[in-house]
Amino acid sequence: MSNPIETDIVIIGAGPCGLFTVFEMGLLDMKCHLIDILDRAGGQCAELYPEKPIFDIPAYPSISGQELTDKLMEQIKPFDPVFHFQQMAESLEKLENGKWRLTTDIGTVFDATCIVIAAGGGSFMPKKPPIPNIDEFEGKSVFYSVRKMDQFKGKNIIIAGGGDSALDWSLNLAPIASKLTLVHRRDNFRAAPDSVNRMRGLVNDGVMNFKMGQIKELIGENGQLRAVQMLDANKEVKTLECDCLLPFFGLTMKLGPLANFGLNLHENLVPVDTEKFETSESGIFAIGDINCYAGKLKLILSGFHEAALASRQAFKYCRPDAKLRFEYTTSSSSLQGKLGVKD
Repeated sequence: MSNPIETDIVIIGAGPCGLFTVFEMGLLDMKCHLIDILDRAGGQCAELYPEKPIFDIPAYPSISGQELTDKLMEQIKPFDPVFHFQQMAESLEKLENGKWRLTTDIGTVFDATCIVIAAGGGSFMPKKPPIPNIDEFEGKSVFYSVRKMDQFKGKNIIIAGGGDSALDWSLNLAPIASKLTLVHRRDNFRAAPDSVNRMRGLVNDGVMNFKMGQIKELIGENGQLRAVQMLDANKEVKTLECDCLLPFFGLTMKLGPLANFGLNLHENLVPVDTEKFETSESGIFAIGDINCYAGKLKLILSGFHEAALASRQAFKYCRPDAKLRFEYTTSSSSLQGKLGVKD
């Protein structure tokens, strides 16, 4: 086990509610680390509808998911949050000293006074292709994300899919792969036009290959691929040699390991009180779409309110000997100093 990272708060989820939690905790001098299975901040807003307008954020008649993320990142910059992307909170245990030890699926360990679950509807999980026995190869030669590019250096790679992730990783991995083939069931793509044009350019230059068809079978032993069988556009079976397969067929939302954290659950949601937004475990809070209570509205602005109240209780756990003062950012020179506001 790696040496634990000591911090006041670990936030599970770097979507809008998780990001605003950093702001509220920061005003009270609490340090935050954030975990997210995605490769960037923004959560559902950035992943599913970065350009789609949102109309119910106060003071913004219309703002896109990405713009909202950018504004929140700018707002929390004074508090120096630490992000841990492309990892998922996997286990949680209570230590004898009262802190919580959280471990991610890649072995990052945190010892924190409080945990804030801001995971939206749960973790973004990859949509798996309907290929027999694919689970035998997962994590060994079949991967649903790229966490370290060097892992694929010099490999014969097949990427399956036609969206932004498939195209983006084709463009990024082609220069370092010994061979890279993109497989998609048709010659039309759901990715950004510039990415599609660049991909076609690499194909024309012989840097990568494109095959139209669908992967139906994996060939290999002990989790290591040797080849895949593909049904091409003419319904003919073709065999493509490869070292690894990267299927990018989008993401779905699942509660994932959070279901095993020992919290009371109700229909895959986490019940909380409406005073502190605390769960059945002291020091663990749930805000945003992941929680439930009487009168709950699944709105971003509701999550912001929940983050503010959760931060007040978290302060009592993190700073038990300090006095909690209520201040307004408009009039408090102390809060303005934390935000870097100049006279």
